[in-house]
Amino acid sequence: MTLIVKNIIEYLKMMNDKDLKEFHDLDKLKQYQPLPSGIVVADSRIAGQGLFTTRRLVMGTTLGISHYRIDGEYIRTPLGGFFNHADEPNCQRHQIRVKPGYDKWSVMTLMDIEEGDELTLKYKLYDPEKIK
Repeated sequence: MTLIVKNIIEYLKMMNDKDLKEFHDLDKLKQYQPLPSGIVVADSRIAGQGLFTTRRLVMGTTLGISHYRIDGEYIRTPLGGFFNHADEPNCQRHQIRVKPGYDKWSVMTLMDIEEGDELTLKYKLYDPEKIK
């Protein structure tokens, strides 16, 4: 048994009931979620992988931030990384100017979207072919 494991065992033996409860309650804390609840990445018929909904979304549902632009550099969030292009998309990005040199894009549904449907955007921020 390593010294680290021995130290952990000794520490756990010293914990009282309150400490043990707090230790186990850590599992109940809100965890980081890279995608909004009800949105998953799955294989797409459009290209590679895409975003799909596991529940019905009504028109006007805000899904979250897809991109940031800081001093001309685009930063794609996990949400922005899996949208596939469609000429007639079911979602749209809205630019929010935070301050000069700092923008972000929020994504909202354009229509009701049924459970299991792929979420799509019309690419306008940049040409994905130039990034490859």
